[in-house]
This record gives sequence, structure tokens and C-alpha cells, in this order.
Amino acid sequence: MTQDAIFSPFFATVFLTLLVWVYMYIRRIKFITSSTLRPKELAVPGRLAQISPPSVSNPSDNLKNLFEIPILFYALVLYLFITNQVDTVYVNAAWVFVVFRVLHSVVHCTFNLIMLRFYLYLFAAIAVWFIAIRAALIHFSV
Repeated sequence: MTQDAIFSPFFATVFLTLLVWVYMYIRRIKFITSSTLRPKELAVPGRLAQISPPSVSNPSDNLKNLFEIPILFYALVLYLFITNQVDTVYVNAAWVFVVFRVLHSVVHCTFNLIMLRFYLYLFAAIAVWFIAIRAALIHFSV
């Protein structure tokens, strides 16, 4: 396994963030242009979030989620690459993270079934914590 194999799930997560960002703006622009809101009303902090329906606010909330646990994922990927520790176990765990983050985003941005979304988020987070704990154990055992 080459060390750079870890960058495929890394960039998949980056592109997931891009897709959610684009989707969020499509939903926001459609909402704003179809409403009678004036720009001054939208300038009030938090106002757009207050008046947006879930189809507009959920993609925004999901984008915020993509700057939480995934930040740890990015840092861990870079750590593993720099320390030359990338192996099949790490790459597979990284793909588990990506798959469950994609599914989480799809659910969050569309029909938003809370318990399903919770479990998808949980499995993604467990994959990252697995990577972190395994890397830490190896680091401290050296």
C-alpha cells in the first residue's frame, strides 16, 4: 500500500464538503429569490436561520457539521502520511468514515430522519476515533 492512498478518502471528504456547500447555496438563493425578503432583513444576524424552512437550513447545518469531526480526520490523515504510517487498516477506516459522512449528509440535506442521521454520524465518528486511538497507541508505544 502506498502512503498516498490515504488521500483518496481525504479528497472525497473535501469534495463532499464542496457539494454540500454548493447545494446549500442553491437552496438559499432559491429561497431568497422566491421570497419577499429585503436585503436589510437578511443583514440581521441569525435572521435567515430563523425564517428558513428545513430545506434551506438543513444543508447549512450540515455544512457546519463538516467542519467538526472531519477536521480531526484531516489532521489524522496528514499525521499518518507525514509519519509514514498509512496502511490498509487506516485506509479502510478512512473510507468507512467517508461513506458514513456521505450518507449522513444525504439524509441531513433531504428527508432528515433524525435517528438514522444520528447513527450515520455515530459510525463515521467511531471510524475517526478508531484512527485516532490506533495512531496514538502506536505513537506512544514507540
